Amino acid sequence: MTLRLAASLLDLVLGLELGPSDKGTPNRCSLDGVTWESRQEGVIDIGIRKLEAAALRLASGALVLEIGRIAVHELAGQVRIEAGVPRLSALGAAGVELSGVKLHGPLGLSPQLQEVWNALPGSPPAGITAGQAAADAWSLGPLGEAEGVIRGEITDAHLLFDAEVTVPIRHGQIDFSDATVEHVGPDSRMGVSRLGLYVDAPNGRSYLYQFASAPLAGVEFERRGALLSPWVSERGTLRLQAFAESMLRQGRRGHGQGLTEQARLLLGRTALSGEVQLGDGRFAVPGLQAHMVGRSEGRNALGLRSEAVGHGLTVEMASLSARDAAAKWKGAELACDEVTAGLKLQLFVEGRQVRFVLEVENGRAAGPRLDLGRSESA
Repeated sequence: MTLRLAASLLDLVLGLELGPSDKGTPNRCSLDGVTWESRQEGVIDIGIRKLEAAALRLASGALVLEIGRIAVHELAGQVRIEAGVPRLSALGAAGVELSGVKLHGPLGLSPQLQEVWNALPGSPPAGITAGQAAADAWSLGPLGEAEGVIRGEITDAHLLFDAEVTVPIRHGQIDFSDATVEHVGPDSRMGVSRLGLYVDAPNGRSYLYQFASAPLAGVEFERRGALLSPWVSERGTLRLQAFAESMLRQGRRGHGQGLTEQARLLLGRTALSGEVQLGDGRFAVPGLQAHMVGRSEGRNALGLRSEAVGHGLTVEMASLSARDAAAKWKGAELACDEVTAGLKLQLFVEGRQVRFVLEVENGRAAGPRLDLGRSESA
């Protein structure tokens, strides 16, 4: 583990506040079956049959982590003595169970967490967005075979009148020829052109999202009729995986890219609901990757809801299922054979600030292991 990352983690730990999650219930921790064995080659093996803790609360500035219960089974660690200094080199367990976990705070990083983030492999320098990190760090394979539908209800909208929007997702693709925008009078239509995502309403075309440049990966633009006809014969399609990965890799580098002011006004009056069944496949972001599995059993299905998208959004996944999960730091890696959990993410928009609450229930990790590698100079 590099000195830079070690120092960042030390600063993070020293900056934490530890206490009970409920003032009426003290936190507690227990160890069962502790063993300690020294070997001649300067290695110490440490074993704990069961480590259990409950009612924990950790805080770093405004970011708070609450843990109702955590149990670690068959924990085994290895300490090496190098130049007279003990160093934890590896840590593993048969399994971990989590319940009542809640992480909440502003959608941003405290100074301590920012230092850890900057020490991660592939992390961009300060001032560079994650979207500008290495292109191969992003993989959204589960979107490739996504199935579902997104519904929106727009109340008193100036652009579309009162409207009900339905956007089907089939085989990881949105075909805007199948999307509907129903309201009093002639219905409107959605589509995608080289300028961006649009709505053709009775009072004309309005753009909801503008592209910085074209063409973009995963986009098939609208097509006009024969002989320079002004009528649109096909509204265009989006292949979600390729399009989302392309947008993440681009980040915000392009001028003129993003939601239009008209779209921002609409979001404040748009209620959203939807169900999306994700497919199996590799999911990767800078420093983290996993292989999502269990589509045939209905796992990794997303539920979306919001009374007003401009003010907040709730995303639920009742049954997350992944294997071969790994998080990497410089010289360190945390890996698990299998991970299952129930997740709920809430986003709250409060003025110019965004606050989040992430809840985890019935979390289980099989075969978690931490490899700290060898110490290096910065």
